[in-house]
Amino acid sequence: MNTAYIIVTVISAVWVGFSAFSLYRKADFVAQPLNDYGVPESWWPWLATAKAAGAVGLLAGLWIPYLTLAAGIGIILYFLGAVITVLRARSYKTVAFPVLYLVPVVVALGLGLAAGSLV
Repeated sequence: MNTAYIIVTVISAVWVGFSAFSLYRKADFVAQPLNDYGVPESWWPWLATAKAAGAVGLLAGLWIPYLTLAAGIGIILYFLGAVITVLRARSYKTVAFPVLYLVPVVVALGLGLAAGSLV
């Protein structure tokens, strides 16, 4: 297993886990934009749970490779949906935030595939 893959995967999992925790706690820097984008508050626990499951899946996938692949794809789809939501809300100045969560996961999957750790 490649050291860079492990490091980036762990950092990505912690980063996405922080996002989930922030949403569970309804931190202002997360709650205010979601309100602005029109995301119903009843969806927030489900969205936070999806992010938390993805973060756990990334970490567990260090021992079960296909789990990282599945979790990574799920997180990528989640944050692509977040980018689309931000763009539909015409909040162009904040589109970078979901991308900041998306990129490390893409890099982790790319490193895992390049190292042969995921297949």
